[in-house]
Amino acid sequence: MEVTAHPDYRLNPKPPYPPSARRRGEQGTVLLRVRVLEDGTVGALELKRSSGHEALDDSALNAVKQWVFYPGRRAGVPVASWVTVPVKFVLRSG
Repeated sequence: MEVTAHPDYRLNPKPPYPPSARRRGEQGTVLLRVRVLEDGTVGALELKRSSGHEALDDSALNAVKQWVFYPGRRAGVPVASWVTVPVKFVLRSG
C-alpha cells in the first residue's frame, strides 16, 4: 500500500520569483523529491528535475525545505514518505 504525503498549501508560502529570472523572462517547473517526516517537516530534499534555470531551482529548494506537509499515514498512524512536488514559475503579463 502506497503512502503519500502532501503539502499544506494554506501554510506554505510560494517561492519568491527571483528578480534576475524575472528580468530575463525565465519560466519553468521545478520538480522536487521531498522526504516528509512523521511530523510533517522536511527530512530531505532533492532536485528531481530542473526548470533549466538555476535561480528558479534555488528559489524552489530554499522555500520548500521550510514547508509543512500533511504526513502520509499507514493504518491511521503518520509515517515518513517521499513525495514529488512541482513548483511552477510563470510570468504573467499585464
